[in-house]
Amino acid sequence: MAKIRVTKRFHWEMSHALFDYNGLCRNMHGHSYIMYASIIGEPINDPTSPKHGMVIDFSDFKKIVKDLIVDKYDHSVVLNKAENIQEIKQIDGLFDRLILLDYQPTCELMVADFAEIIQAALPKNLKLHSLKLYETATSYAEWFADDQI
Repeated sequence: MAKIRVTKRFHWEMSHALFDYNGLCRNMHGHSYIMYASIIGEPINDPTSPKHGMVIDFSDFKKIVKDLIVDKYDHSVVLNKAENIQEIKQIDGLFDRLILLDYQPTCELMVADFAEIIQAALPKNLKLHSLKLYETATSYAEWFADDQI
């Protein structure tokens, strides 16, 4: 059976700051993130299955990514907890959705983190093929499974 890639688009709003960055992004600012997530697998070949012919039901795929990424990060403030602890302590409590990461919340590092999270949640017969995370309308970072060798 042929391997097929299935892709879904996700969207959320999020703010972050890149502490110690030498440009404007060191200031708190927000983005409208768009992420394309693609998985690869063989379509189910079982005429008795309600999902016959599908690699994955799009609604199942949506639930995985929405539960683990979108619902967590939407309308949140994301910061690197290792940097500027004093500043973080000053803003702690100001936001209902403050997420402190072990890394600088760049588009590049977030897409790699999201890839690990999504792959771990997929059924064993499916593989995350790629993620494309848009931070702005013209800027994005990509993660490909084939590049991780």
